[in-house]
Amino acid sequence: MDLSKLFIALFIFQVLFPCHMSMQAAPANSNLFRGYIGAEFNNVRFTDVPVNSNVEFHFILSFAIDYDTSGSPSPTNGKFNVFWDSDNLSPSQVSSIKNRHSIVKVALSLGGDSVGDGYAYFDPSSVDSWVSNAVSSLTDIIQEYNLDGIDIDYEHFHADPDTFAECIGRLITTFKKNGVISFASIAPFDDDDVQTHYKALWKSYGGLIDYVNFQFYAYDQGTTVSQFMNYFNTQSSNYNGGKILVSFISDGSGGLAPENGFFTACNRLRSQNKLHGIFVWSADDSKGNGFRYEKQSQALLAISHQ
Repeated sequence: MDLSKLFIALFIFQVLFPCHMSMQAAPANSNLFRGYIGAEFNNVRFTDVPVNSNVEFHFILSFAIDYDTSGSPSPTNGKFNVFWDSDNLSPSQVSSIKNRHSIVKVALSLGGDSVGDGYAYFDPSSVDSWVSNAVSSLTDIIQEYNLDGIDIDYEHFHADPDTFAECIGRLITTFKKNGVISFASIAPFDDDDVQTHYKALWKSYGGLIDYVNFQFYAYDQGTTVSQFMNYFNTQSSNYNGGKILVSFISDGSGGLAPENGFFTACNRLRSQNKLHGIFVWSADDSKGNGFRYEKQSQALLAISHQ
C-alpha cells in the first residue's frame, strides 16, 4: 500500500471509530450502592441494612476526624480519631459483615460537617506534617478495622484550595501506593467554597479518585426531575471523567426525594448509560423506615447491570 492510500485508510478508520480509546474509558452504568453509617449513634448495625447479592455494596463509616476526643474537641493536624458508633460498628462487626457478604466492602469517611458542638474544619499546620500524621493515624484505623477505602467529606476549611488538594492528594497517593486502600471517593456539594476546594483536588489528583459521591440532597427540597438531570450534567462537567454517583437523603429534607421522582431520574440516567451508582445519607435515618429506599435502589442497580 502506498503512502497516500495509507493516509486515506487511517482517515476512514478515524471517521468510523472516533475516539475509540476515550469511549472505552468513559464511565458507564454500574451496580454500585453506597451507604453512610454510624454518625448519629442510633444503634444501627451493618446487619440491619439489607444487602442485595447482585450489587457491589460499600458501607461508609462516618466519621474519622482529626480532632481530639475531649468534651470540647480541637484540631489535631491529621491525627485522626474514630467518631462513629464504634460500639455497634466495631472491627469484629466489619469482619463479620464482609464474611457474610463477599460483595461488601467497608470504607471510612474523613471530616463531615460537625464535631462536638461546632464545625469540623480542615485545619492543617503544614502539608508535610498533616500528611505524615494522617498517613500514620489512618493506617492504624484502616488496619484495625480491616477497611477497603476512604471517602473525603470535609465541608469547612481553614486552608486554601491548593493546600487541601495537596494534603488529600498526597494522602490518597500514599495509601494507594502502599496498598492500604483499594478505592477513594470525594463527597462535595454545591457550595462555592466547597466546590473550589474539591475542584482543585480533582484538577491535580482526579485520576486517583474512583468515585464522586456528590451530595445532590444538598440542593433545595422539592428539586424536580428535570432540575436534577441538569444538576447531574453540571457536576459531570465539574468533575469531568469522574464516576458521579447520584444520591438521596433518608429523611427527605433536601434534593429530589425517592417518593418524588428520584428513581425516575435514575432510570433516565440508566437509559443514557450514566447511572454510575447510588448512595444514601444515611443508614442511621433509614432504620426508621425499614430501609425501604435502600432496597429499591439496589433492585434498580441490579437490573441496570444485567
